[in-house]
Amino acid sequence: MTEKEMKVLQKQVRKAKRIATERAGELHDLVEDRLPAAFEELPAMADACYQACQDWENANAELQAAEAAGVTAK
Repeated sequence: MTEKEMKVLQKQVRKAKRIATERAGELHDLVEDRLPAAFEELPAMADACYQACQDWENANAELQAAEAAGVTAK
């Protein structure tokens, strides 16, 4: 993996983490402010949060594997 590819992968990990954090915040706001009245929104919002966290985990695992292979971006 080239240094440029590594930087792209790092950017993808940061973006995935930001999205996961946003989804977690949305879920928190629902729980904190709108339950029990908005309980029907809970499954879809929880699924979106779960998927965003899985996306981050997959991207992060790919980055860690690349780093373990000895490629580091500066």
